[in-house]
Amino acid sequence: METSAGCLRDTSVVVVTLDSGEVYIIASLSTRADTQVIYIDPTTGALRYSAKHGYDVFKTQNEALDYITNGSKWLCKSVTHARAILGYAALGSYAVLLVATRLIASIPNLPGGGCVYTVTESQWIKVSLQNPQPQSKTENKNIQELTDLDIDGKHYFCETRDITRPFPSRTPLRIPDDEFVWNKWFSTPFRNIGLPQHCVTLLQGYAECRNFGSVGKQEGLVALTARRSRLHPGTRYLARGLNSCYSTGNEVECEQLVWVPKKGGQSVPFNTYIWRRGTIPIWWGAELKLTAAEAEIYVSDRDPYKGSAEYYQRLTERYDARNLDVAVSGSQKKSALVPIVCVNLLRNAEGKSESILVQHFEESLNYIRSIGKLPYTRIHLINYDWHASVKLKGEQQTIEGLWYLLKAPTVSIGISEGDYLSSRERINNCKGEIICNDDYVGAFCLRSHQNGVVRFNCADSLDRTNAASFFGALQVFMEQCRRLSISLDSDLAYGYQSPANYTGYIAPLPPGWEKRSDAVTKKTYFIDHNTRTTTWDHPCPDKPWKRFDMTFEEFKRSTILSPVSILADLFLTAGDIHATLYTGSKAMHSQILSIFNEEAGKFKQFSAAQNMKITLQRRYKNAVVDSSRQKQLEIFLGLRLFKHFPSAMIHPLHVPSRPSGCFLKPVPSMFSSSDGGASLLSFKRKDLIWVSAQAADVVELFIYLGEPCHVCQLLLTIAHGADDTTFPSAVDVRTGRCLDGLKLVLEGASIPQCANGTNILIPLTGPVSAEDMAITGAGARAQETSSPSMLYDFEELEGELDFLTRVVALTFYPAVAGRGPMTLGEVEILGVSLPWRSIFSHEDSGVKFYECINSRRKDTNNFRSGSGSNPFSTAMTNDKGMPSCQLESSANSFIDFLTGEVRLSDSSSQLVAETVVHEGNDLLDFLDDTFTPPVSDSNKDSSISFSEGSSDSGSQQYIRSFKVLAGPHWQERRLDFMEAMKLEIERLRLNLSAAERDRALLSIGIDPASINPNMLLEDSYMGRLYWVASTLALLGQISVEDKITASIGHEIADENYVDFWNISAIGERCQGGACQVRVETGPTAGSSFSMASDSTFVCFDCGRRVCKVCSAGKGALLLATSNLKEVSGYNGITGQGGSDASSNRLATIDGIICKECCHEVVLDALILDYVRVLISLRRRTRTDDAAEKALNNLIGLSSKNLILERDHFLNNKGNAKVLAKLTNGEDSLAEFPVASFLHPVETAPGSAPLLSLVSPLKYGSQDSYWRAPANVSSVEFAIVLGDLSDVSGVVLLVSPCGYSMSDAPTVQIWASNTINKEERSCTGKWDVRSMITSSSELCGPEKSFKDKVPRHIKFAFRNPVRCRIIWITLRIQRLGSNSVNIDRDFNLLSLDENPFAELNRRASFGGQIDSDPCIHAKRVLVAGRSVRTEIGASPQGSDQINVRNWLERAPQLNRFKVPVEAERLIDNSLVLEQFLSPVSPQLAGFRLDGFSTIKPRVNHSPSRDVIGDPTSCLLEDRLISPALLHIQVCALQESHNMVTVAEYRLPEVKPGTPMYFDFPRQINTRRVTFRLLGDIAAFSDDPSEQDDSELRAHPWAAGLSLANKIKLYYYADPYELGKWASLSAV
Repeated sequence: METSAGCLRDTSVVVVTLDSGEVYIIASLSTRADTQVIYIDPTTGALRYSAKHGYDVFKTQNEALDYITNGSKWLCKSVTHARAILGYAALGSYAVLLVATRLIASIPNLPGGGCVYTVTESQWIKVSLQNPQPQSKTENKNIQELTDLDIDGKHYFCETRDITRPFPSRTPLRIPDDEFVWNKWFSTPFRNIGLPQHCVTLLQGYAECRNFGSVGKQEGLVALTARRSRLHPGTRYLARGLNSCYSTGNEVECEQLVWVPKKGGQSVPFNTYIWRRGTIPIWWGAELKLTAAEAEIYVSDRDPYKGSAEYYQRLTERYDARNLDVAVSGSQKKSALVPIVCVNLLRNAEGKSESILVQHFEESLNYIRSIGKLPYTRIHLINYDWHASVKLKGEQQTIEGLWYLLKAPTVSIGISEGDYLSSRERINNCKGEIICNDDYVGAFCLRSHQNGVVRFNCADSLDRTNAASFFGALQVFMEQCRRLSISLDSDLAYGYQSPANYTGYIAPLPPGWEKRSDAVTKKTYFIDHNTRTTTWDHPCPDKPWKRFDMTFEEFKRSTILSPVSILADLFLTAGDIHATLYTGSKAMHSQILSIFNEEAGKFKQFSAAQNMKITLQRRYKNAVVDSSRQKQLEIFLGLRLFKHFPSAMIHPLHVPSRPSGCFLKPVPSMFSSSDGGASLLSFKRKDLIWVSAQAADVVELFIYLGEPCHVCQLLLTIAHGADDTTFPSAVDVRTGRCLDGLKLVLEGASIPQCANGTNILIPLTGPVSAEDMAITGAGARAQETSSPSMLYDFEELEGELDFLTRVVALTFYPAVAGRGPMTLGEVEILGVSLPWRSIFSHEDSGVKFYECINSRRKDTNNFRSGSGSNPFSTAMTNDKGMPSCQLESSANSFIDFLTGEVRLSDSSSQLVAETVVHEGNDLLDFLDDTFTPPVSDSNKDSSISFSEGSSDSGSQQYIRSFKVLAGPHWQERRLDFMEAMKLEIERLRLNLSAAERDRALLSIGIDPASINPNMLLEDSYMGRLYWVASTLALLGQISVEDKITASIGHEIADENYVDFWNISAIGERCQGGACQVRVETGPTAGSSFSMASDSTFVCFDCGRRVCKVCSAGKGALLLATSNLKEVSGYNGITGQGGSDASSNRLATIDGIICKECCHEVVLDALILDYVRVLISLRRRTRTDDAAEKALNNLIGLSSKNLILERDHFLNNKGNAKVLAKLTNGEDSLAEFPVASFLHPVETAPGSAPLLSLVSPLKYGSQDSYWRAPANVSSVEFAIVLGDLSDVSGVVLLVSPCGYSMSDAPTVQIWASNTINKEERSCTGKWDVRSMITSSSELCGPEKSFKDKVPRHIKFAFRNPVRCRIIWITLRIQRLGSNSVNIDRDFNLLSLDENPFAELNRRASFGGQIDSDPCIHAKRVLVAGRSVRTEIGASPQGSDQINVRNWLERAPQLNRFKVPVEAERLIDNSLVLEQFLSPVSPQLAGFRLDGFSTIKPRVNHSPSRDVIGDPTSCLLEDRLISPALLHIQVCALQESHNMVTVAEYRLPEVKPGTPMYFDFPRQINTRRVTFRLLGDIAAFSDDPSEQDDSELRAHPWAAGLSLANKIKLYYYADPYELGKWASLSAV
């Protein structure tokens, strides 16, 4: 990395918005020589970057701009020039990009290089996205409020150095301290695409540097840096004291760095001093009273000191310098403790409101000492009433008193000092700690370290704190200068030497002393004529810390005041900035900082008036705008996003259908100048209206995705002319990895007729088994009498998840067959891709992906069944009383990223019969991190295979659990709600799907609907349960989010013995003893049952002793102490008043509440939330299994013989050189993930996967290779390239075993642009046997792999061929065939020299010995150049005229509204009945306006495993099992029965979008019923419009109401209706 001094250029960022609405970010960093182009997907907002030269990597910024605009800047709608990228986020309908347009070099050149920039002007760029997913008004408002966040002048960064830690940082730039990184969440999108440095590390606070000296000459530089902590963000009255993250409000770390600049090559001496400032670290707050002069201060009456010890522990870990490798001088003793000195400036006189805080501050320190958690920390409190001292003694004596109190702790804590060495060759002479990393060229040598810290506080850590910290830092500044030989003594200013030497002040000699210089060494020595002795040392060295002992006047007289004024100016500006961030106004009482100025007294009266003005400003802003500012900070930090953006997809989907997606065969069109349909996949032609061939019955599109993914959504743009019926009315969707074997995903999905340009979104699941659909009954809609599932989806269908999906086939059906051509608009496929590029290059996101898979394998012990792995083998062990058979497998491999190997676990799979005891320490316990995996016997054989029927044992266990719950009369007894939920927990523990459960129940004659928890409660009670469970989910999210934040800076020991839910298992009972509650009593389910622990707790509410079984989960305590009216009314417990009842404080409350003190709805909410979490975790595990299978199909991770050799595929530069030699400097066009196979190819058992042939070069094991079965003599590879390309040839990498005459193939290659073989052209045919004859290097095993080009065969074309698909046929001849000549093809006398005579060919992945000749290869490379194509040219000439005339042709019949005599809403407005007149016309269809609801992504508490990595989940639950709505239409027929007319699957559209649905046939009726069906409970209203105070029986969103949403229509000729046509149009 270049240092700041050696930067190639200044960083430049250009944001280009094209006329099409597409946005590009062109970034040229100062640390790189090239330019990157980042594309913002206009549909989802996902960032896209492929690191491909000539596509998104260019030499210069102008070259990149010309590529984007095709050399025409007229295509640019807007261009924004910036200096840095500060963050980006896609938030549903909009994306926001924050850039710094102006910077100031506030610290131009740090010791060692690096410039700190302050953002002086920033700009929010709001990008409108085409995503039609409904979003609430509140979410859109929050986006606008985010863009109002004040950035300018209050944030800073450094591009080349880590400045989040004390100078000099021991860690590189890429690993900052998260406590002070304010844009970590905002920079995540850039890290995910492998460009982490493109978004700077942004700090909040102040950074400034000034030079100082005397007599007008510079002597040194002083830099003041103030880093504001993000652990307790917020405004004055919303962020005071401690929070659940163990941090205080307005917490700031300040650093004073002083150094002497040197010329190039010289060492730079420096020293630093660190102190902290913040509010008092206890639980307290203040309620703002508009009528009172001061806010009312209160201290929490419940655990006010909880978290105080953890706060000091974080400080201890940060400022502990006891064990650092430092050469300690003789006068400095190594400290055994870490001192933390708290300087409390609050008023402590009797009657003062702040005195209560002083008292509790002292008590908190006594409490910390008593618990003994910090044995190596010494916390010392200094109470110094600043205001009282100023009032009684005046400002000067107040300052003197402060100096007196600070002297001892400041001297004890000390400062850090050292030198920057410009060359690392000089570090051998360093006596101290050596710090060096890649961020700078030289090294730092630290001779001493600051051990401990001084912390200042007042009530708000503002005015008094800033003043006191200045006078404390001033004394340290004097000592820093002294140690750097910079004298600030005013009466000896003449003693400075020349600026070139900077040796500093020379004290006068005592009487009788003389200074001389040695004639030989030129070294100075001193002669004492009094004693006739000499010495090298000055007889009067300057006294350290001497100004601590001076009075104010003595200090002023003896000090050069210009540096003091400079330092005061820095503190004045810093104080104003921190006051503005916290209160919205500048600092008060700052005139004391100018006390050394001779004219300071003139402004005291003015300052008093200014202070009054600031007080009024603060009071107004605190009362009016604090809540909005608090929201801005939370969103910017990525906190509480589930509250601020409940429906937004935090990780936006990718659109792999563009730009490199293509059609595998042309789409027929009525235009001769058509581009084959390619423009249907281009966003640049969003306004395109594609017209199919005349009178097409169906239109089929075969889309090849540019990147493999799991397909989640289909986005269609409605396109038509004057007649909207030309757009298709239905669509089928099939997906697959290749063209063969496409699976049906969606059949006959309704497409409504909408206005031209409307975007409609159709959610997709994976392929679902028809048998599962039939078993669960989910294939048909529910009966009219049944109500929607309110609690959770009991009959969830699990579609197949596949991250290697490559082909999507769409079949469109016309609204009226044979009427005429169909019109189409843009087609977009949305999905989730694995981080393939990061996986291959091992960037951060790729590393996290590996770690995620490996950790889950270890945690779950690979509990396998027929339907996948079971993560709940120990997490959900609820069967206490009866034996259970548990299968454990750890035979599968996991990736050891440190070595790059795929390691295989030695532990075996075995069948274990045991009595399982529920300990509560399960995978989901995010309040208890302990987890004990099941024990397996490593001596057993680990080759147990799991057949598809292995889930039968799970089904039998499930039936056994059902019979235990139902009792001896299980055939007759009906389970209650709690029993049914526990049975569901058991089902999930056994890893059974809903279909497998139903199959098991039906096998014993039990109707699954009889145990459906959604059917076992009254509707009114179920509605209340829904609201309580929803609140519990939000509280759980807050708890985990705060715990993740609290873990920053130090490890947290979890001491909870009861988890969040604490659900009693089947048969688990209270054993009495010391328990005084005894709620769960009765006989156990088996005689072998015993309690795991006799621990008892004290109930938070009633105070009785309670055992674990009779205790409610931690979630019940959160509900009890919240302000939720629904809950507090039930259990009689109310939260604390004021802000103390906020969600931040609730998360820290410790304790237990017994089940008897909880209302039934709370206990039911806990088990409901638990089941929801288990369902979510099952989905996540299915996702991880799919990701693992994708890797297996690429590199064969499940094989025992595969060893990923890190050194070979991590050397990107070496790999690029080898690849360039193989392709003659051209591009490699057939490389995964952009390229793949069109058809499956038969592969031998034990072979490397087929996709390994196109995997990146040297990725995977060197010994592995692909081979066909021995009985296959010919294979054909159809490789789809990443882009349309000019192909110059194919390179075949020879397998490690080499070729012989028996297995050397004949190679024939074709090229084509479509899948039709008849259209392909042959490019050549080659016989490898002839090549073997001329080159012996192709024979036998390859002896060396390193640092050489692998053996290969090049098949060069005579001329480059432009194509998208390459067909390669490999054919070998068999013995006995007419074409084999034994004498010609084999030398029987030289078999010993044949590589196959010595080397038995083994299956490359541990297969059996196989000596038969077979087709095999290592890699297939395609060389050439990608071709940039201009897609979507408009029809020209007569075609354009014809299409315009056809599109503008008005339809013969229009829609007109059918009058309704009466209508009635029933079933919570989900059913609409309309009564018509007897003379009503025939009904042709109905209009439905889009619902104004959202789909929240959070409906349960998080599981424990999100603590380590909250972004580890690849797929959101909403994508795995999307919520769907259907509308059923019934009509009254002559038989007086309601007959179903049709049922329509509703797509997702913007709220209020008119959708027209035609009936299958026109009907006559007097009564029509519309019923909304589907996953209704998954939708909710705008958060601002929800009224939780009204307890509704049903939680259905009011936005789903059918009131004023539906209008019936009929078709008629508008000319026949005349003037009534315009009045009755619908």
